[in-house]
Order: sequence, then structure tokens, then C-alpha cells
Amino acid sequence: MMDQELIISIVNEVLRHLALKNEGTLITALAENYVQEKGRDGNKMKKILVLNFGSTSSKISIFQDEVEINKTSIAHDTATLNQFKSVIDQRDFRKKAVLEWLESINESIMSFDAIAPRGGNVHPIASGTYQVNQDMVDDLESGQYGVHASALASIIGYELFKTYGIPAYTTDPIVVDEKIPEARLSGNKILKRISNMHVLNHKATARIAASQIGKPYEECNFVVAHMGGGITIGAHYNGKIIDANNGFDSDGPFSPERSGSLPVGDLVRLCFSGQYDQLQILRMINGEGGMKSYLGEVDVRVIEDRIDREDAEAILAYNAMAYQVAKEIGAYSVVSQEKLDAIVLTGGLAYSEKFTSKIINYISFLGPVLIFPGENEALALAKGALRVLNKEINTQIYMKEY
Repeated sequence: MMDQELIISIVNEVLRHLALKNEGTLITALAENYVQEKGRDGNKMKKILVLNFGSTSSKISIFQDEVEINKTSIAHDTATLNQFKSVIDQRDFRKKAVLEWLESINESIMSFDAIAPRGGNVHPIASGTYQVNQDMVDDLESGQYGVHASALASIIGYELFKTYGIPAYTTDPIVVDEKIPEARLSGNKILKRISNMHVLNHKATARIAASQIGKPYEECNFVVAHMGGGITIGAHYNGKIIDANNGFDSDGPFSPERSGSLPVGDLVRLCFSGQYDQLQILRMINGEGGMKSYLGEVDVRVIEDRIDREDAEAILAYNAMAYQVAKEIGAYSVVSQEKLDAIVLTGGLAYSEKFTSKIINYISFLGPVLIFPGENEALALAKGALRVLNKEINTQIYMKEY
């Protein structure tokens, strides 16, 4: 019999494909039948609102237990977002978008048992599910640990909790830190290697991969590569990510919009050349690096179209990105000092057979390669909240560092 976690992932993948054909209408007969059957055991199914915000989009999902029954992705115009002084100032704008969408589908906010927002930049914490509290919101709003639009999900989740009394739980924020001591040293005492990666999708996809090979995640040895607008690659050993690149602050391979590791000496000289201010340099690293820098384009589908038309610049940059991903996978394959169970490719770029095949040509000798395209973040957030609601786990308590 197939593992329940793998079955759930297949059900949701079927729903995603059906959604593409039905212009966003997600409640299919399959989902309805699953919900009805699940509810017949006498236990009330839990309804969860998932908030997952990116720099220019707000992804919202509604789950009944582990089945996604409705979702939307609201694209925000860049010119509109640029009117706000900071990312955090977008909170009212984004919250209004959430509430208006719920109203448009006749969903009352009071119908939810929990809100499951994506986590943002707080101080390094252990893996787990945390109830969003004032300490967490204070740290997110301060920006002292970095600023990303993902923080808005937890900030808004907490505001909805204060207004409506619906608890908000976030699972595996991007700053989850399970690194071994050797992985924390950068090469200079002043600078530390910190954990800043796609933890949520890493963990969720690794658990699905573990189900597929028939082993508990806590006994697996994987290298997982999340490949999207940013690329993070981590060594998963016995249920922990013991080392990974910082894909949010440009470490590791370059990606569609991030520079990855740069020649340090040249970067320092550029910073003091007088040609650029700090914000411009940071934009070169995150937002205007990688493919954006080389080709003026971040959409890999457009880039692949250029490759099909034999655009030499596009071919070189594309091959180089695949090469750098493969090289990073190779580096992390030695971290555990044991044979890999599998290499796992996930994220939006994993939909591209052209891209994954180039990587596989480099790495296939290291072990089996499993591909799970897209992201499992919404399901992972819902499952974290569900485990708390079902009293399967205790919530972690976030506290400020003083």
C-alpha cells in the first residue's frame, strides 16, 4: 500500500493539473469525494487558510485537512508595490487582497480553524511549527535579520488572529538552522555562514522522496536542490539539513535572478569604485543577478525559446547555470561521508526536462535522481498547522534574542 504522504501529494498534483484546465476552479469531484469520505469517521475535518507571499505575488490556499480545495495566486503590479517605502508597509494592501479573495468565493474568515502563514526572516531557530506571536512579529517588522515579502504572511496572520481569534502557525521558516559546526565557518572570524534557504519545500519534498523509496525521512541521506528564482542545495542527513548554501543572500550557483557566489576581491573593489551605492550592489546580487544580468530575462521558458533559436548567449548562460547547480550538488554529496539514498530535484525549474537532463548528465553517477517539480510549500504549511490542531505535536515557542 502506498504511503499516505505520497498519496496526498499525488492527489494534490492531480488537482493542480485539473486546475490548469478549469481556470482556477479547484473543487473537483475527486476533492469532494475525498473530503466526504474523510469526514465520515466522525472527526471534524480542519479547515486551514494558507498564506504564502512572494516579492510580487500573494499565494492563498484553502485546505480541508491535507487536501487543497481552493487556491489563487494574486499577481501584484510592480509599479503599485514600488509606491510603498518598504516591504513591511505592504501589509494592509496584502491583507485587503486576502480578505477580498475570500469574500469573492463566499468564504467567511470565521470558518477557519487555523491560519498557516509562511515564515520570514527571524533569528536562527530549530525545525518545527511555531505559533506566530508578538515576539516573532516584532523581529519580522524590525528587519534586523533581513527583509523578504514572506514575512508579510506571518505579520498578517497574527493580525487576523488578534482580530478574529484564529490561531496562526508557521512551519519551518527560511532561517531554520541545523548546520553542523564545521559548516558555520566562512573563512573569516567576522563573517559567519548562516542558514537562509527554502527549508519548507526542502523538508516537504524530502519527506515525499523518503516515502517513495520506503524509508523514514529521519533515516535518509539526500542532497536536495530547490531550483526556482533562487536556488538552494542542502545535505539532508537523518532528518536534518546539516549544510546548505544561502540562496537568499547569494551563495552557491547563480539562478534566474540571483548572482550566486561572486569573485570576492572583484566585488569589494566594485563596492568602493564610487560607481554604485549599497542598494544598487545588493540588487546586482539579488534581483538583477544570474540570468537577468546575462540575458536581461528571468523567465526560463523565454530563455529556452531563445536556445531553440540557437541564441549563443542564452545557450552559454543556461548551460553554465546547470553546471553550477550540478557542481554544488557534487559538493554537498560528500558532507555526510556516506552513500546517498538519492538526489532530489524540485522547484519550478524542475518542470523543465531540458534543464534537469543537463544536471543529471553531470550527477547520475552519485546516486539515483528523483524529480518532484514545483513546490510543496502550501501543503507543508497546512500539515504543520493540522498536526498542532490534532494534538500530534506541541507548538514551538519563538522568543526574541536579547
